[in-house]
Amino acid sequence: MKNTTDHKASIFGFWLYLMSDCLLFASLFATFAVLRGNTFGGPNAEELLNVPFVLAETLVLLTSSFTAGVALIAAQLNKRAWVFGALAATFILGATFLGLELHEFAGLIAAGDGPGRSAFLSAFFALVGTHGLHVAAGLLWMLILSAQMLSRPDFEAAPGNVRTKLLALGLFWHFLDVVWIGIFSLVYLLGATL
Repeated sequence: MKNTTDHKASIFGFWLYLMSDCLLFASLFATFAVLRGNTFGGPNAEELLNVPFVLAETLVLLTSSFTAGVALIAAQLNKRAWVFGALAATFILGATFLGLELHEFAGLIAAGDGPGRSAFLSAFFALVGTHGLHVAAGLLWMLILSAQMLSRPDFEAAPGNVRTKLLALGLFWHFLDVVWIGIFSLVYLLGATL
């Protein structure tokens, strides 16, 4: 009984955290929406952003969401090897996404279009960069959780329920995908057409 109560309390607490993260991203989205036209004579989104490149980046992240879901299902079925395989695939896809995002940032900065160039670019780097930091945190979380799973004979071993931690990680990762869909739609698709 205590395990079930702890599990529910942990997941409820994690939902509260995700809601606070929603507020953070909502404020960043609002800031970007207000500042996207303030280019200070510099390039705008249509001139800077490479939508096909970011579409590939998006497909990588969405695929990682699928593999994260596979890890959750495998944990419910007590398939440890599948959990590790799915987490490894999620990690590789997430790291690829992050690498592509850093490549985009490096290209913009090298061309002189860094966050100090205009209010639009400041808002762009703040929004997209905050998402990237969350992805990096998720990748670190996957490594730590994998190490914990390697040190335990089953998913229920104390201290802490690995399934609960895996569920929280899955919620976090899917949340990042939803936020990225918003970023892709507002920043890249809408921004490149206005």
